[in-house]
Amino acid sequence: MINVGNDWQGLMDEEQGKDYYLALRSRLKEAYRKGEVYPPMDEIFNAFRLTPFSSVKVVIVGQDPYHEPGQAMGLSFSVREGCEEPPSLRNIHQEIVEEGVEQGPWSSDLSRWARQGVLLLNSTLTVEAHRAASHSQLGWERLTDRCIEALGADTRPKVFMLWGSHARRKAQLVTSPVHLILESAHPSPLSAYRGFFGNGHFRACNDFLRSTGQEPIVW
Repeated sequence: MINVGNDWQGLMDEEQGKDYYLALRSRLKEAYRKGEVYPPMDEIFNAFRLTPFSSVKVVIVGQDPYHEPGQAMGLSFSVREGCEEPPSLRNIHQEIVEEGVEQGPWSSDLSRWARQGVLLLNSTLTVEAHRAASHSQLGWERLTDRCIEALGADTRPKVFMLWGSHARRKAQLVTSPVHLILESAHPSPLSAYRGFFGNGHFRACNDFLRSTGQEPIVW
């Protein structure tokens, strides 16, 4: 059962009683029993544990976890310290440096962002080893879309950073006009030069946070 230990719990309790989640949970238990699935089971909900609903200032939407050993840690775009940085994360770092925004010591582990209010949410929360998008049809997006929808209806101003066509489709879930939606190409090497580099999102995000009386993110 989902136990995140903060104010996400009410939404999680509501969703995990529904038929789709019961079916998802059953399929997931079988997948972990039969093969190698990432992230470790106790890290699936790390994004929610590290960033309570009431603390969310920024939402960055990824697609699914990294699918090679030791990488996935329950946070979109983040890998454990000591892992080789995936190209998308290197490109994110490059854009932050180019924009000259507030920065702390760089690490591939983005937990420090999560603790500042950046919800690093993948649409699909698990994946089979070496098989990208292998769990995309299990039902995870019913849950994660519901979470984005709840954040998007909340009236506390937030920034939604939607990179790539998959993430950009989530814009329709953000219904309150108080939020800032930033859209661009994905930071992957296949598309970063087609609109991710130079998008100015990190500066725009922090400018918006300051304008709404919130602390900027130290990237």
